[in-house]
Amino acid sequence: MRTISKLQSVFAVLALQVSAVSAAVLPPQNPWLADSIYALGHGDSAQQDSVAVAGPSGPSRVLADSEIQYQHVGPAHFGTQISTPYPDGRRVFWGNGLDRIVKLDHRNFEVLDEYFFDPDVKYSAAQADDAIAYFDKNNDGFFAIARAFREAKKLRDLSGVYTVLDRDNIYYIGSKEGVVSAYGDKIAGDQSSPIEKKREFKLPAEATGLMIGMNMTFDGWLVVVTEHGWVVTVKRDFSEYRLARMRYSEGAQEKATRSTGYGWVRNGFAIDKDGGIYIASQAHMHKVVWTGRELSTQESDGAWAEPYNNEWGHGTGATPSLMGFGEEDQFVVITDGAELMNVTLFWRNAIPADWQQIDGTPSRRIAGLMPANMGNADLQAIQSEQSVVVAGYSAVVVNNQPRNVPWYLPERAQTLLISFLGSNPRYQPYGVQKFEWNPSSRQLEMDWVNKEISSPSSVPIISYASNRIYLIGARDNQWTLEAIDLDTGRPDFHYVIGGQRYNVLFAGTLLDEDGRVHYGTPWGRVRLSPVAQ
Repeated sequence: MRTISKLQSVFAVLALQVSAVSAAVLPPQNPWLADSIYALGHGDSAQQDSVAVAGPSGPSRVLADSEIQYQHVGPAHFGTQISTPYPDGRRVFWGNGLDRIVKLDHRNFEVLDEYFFDPDVKYSAAQADDAIAYFDKNNDGFFAIARAFREAKKLRDLSGVYTVLDRDNIYYIGSKEGVVSAYGDKIAGDQSSPIEKKREFKLPAEATGLMIGMNMTFDGWLVVVTEHGWVVTVKRDFSEYRLARMRYSEGAQEKATRSTGYGWVRNGFAIDKDGGIYIASQAHMHKVVWTGRELSTQESDGAWAEPYNNEWGHGTGATPSLMGFGEEDQFVVITDGAELMNVTLFWRNAIPADWQQIDGTPSRRIAGLMPANMGNADLQAIQSEQSVVVAGYSAVVVNNQPRNVPWYLPERAQTLLISFLGSNPRYQPYGVQKFEWNPSSRQLEMDWVNKEISSPSSVPIISYASNRIYLIGARDNQWTLEAIDLDTGRPDFHYVIGGQRYNVLFAGTLLDEDGRVHYGTPWGRVRLSPVAQ
């Protein structure tokens, strides 16, 4: 355990930094990504949602208006990337949503430029304010659900959820039409420069299906995956590409179990420094290998594809996360598709020669399997739409199952309850659970569960330096920032942020380079800049 004694309070900051960081080997930094703590969705190529910088420290209180920065940047800015420093040392945030790309100043959070995909489609602040006012007045019952459905309909046109910012501050987005576009500064080296489109790459015709994820190899090739199981690597200047089809993907076009978002591949993917590309399909965990010259699905190159539990038929809701680096045991981690989802660890590379297959598992490659029951032994079903958050050997999951569902709401629409209505106590789910790999016994163990904290739809983040989990939660129908001690699971503090303007709507809880929390809302971006108490 890494809990800090009260007797060490004089050296608290230093002690926290040493204890948290020294306990684990951090993922290697990809030299081709932006030189920052958040260069792509889920942070880095390992997709851990963990950072080395320290976050806020409390105490619990209601934040003043002056401590909350909000920018209207249009719908669906789920994530944002932090740039490499410009020549003058400043940074910017690059982000995109339904109608535009936005650059925000890292220092003052002001909008530097906006690039609209279609000049005739611009979501206004007035439209946002109308929706916010409605949900502030009513976020419960049939009419609120109907309004949530109306707001969610526009997200059907969303593409480019997963984006990448490279070391040269070139921002890559994929479209529904199978086009990867590269954007950058019109004036090189000027953070206030207008945004311009630099180039486009059209996926080869055989690579069908929506682009689902985007990442970058450690030798600088952009990687995209489609929902039908095609993997494409592209040079950053778009001059060359390589193509491979994932194993078991035959007929993937017919294997979608719901509408958009439930294809044969439905999440992002992780990449390691040796070319391993880790992708979850509907019923298998895959390792595709980039050799530096080609994509391989051959075992002789280290590739593999292994089944996981998939009782509910829709596959995992998690982007795979990498655990273990250097001399540590090394895994790829997901929650599986069991009705009561399991945290599932797969050996990333060679399976130890003396490893015995765990009883009840579909593959010898599975190194750990434990139900994410949120401390309720009688729980029959739970699924999360969030990735497993990983730091060291710790794996953290949250509950995204609404606690009550109206009788008239079909299963496929239940996401509305935790998205646009997620702060309402009638619907909000509760539960955060941490698992830990024990390298001595070579077992995955349940460490703790917190049943009082609610993370309706937020992707949490772990700060090594603060030894805390941060997430956007809710209390008394107000959105909050929750901080949980990573070692004990006890609530550390919380900030009350406010009403429906600050709904997190499946966005990541992020820390910037100065340790300030920021995240996306249904209509904008928020940054919390609390004054030290």
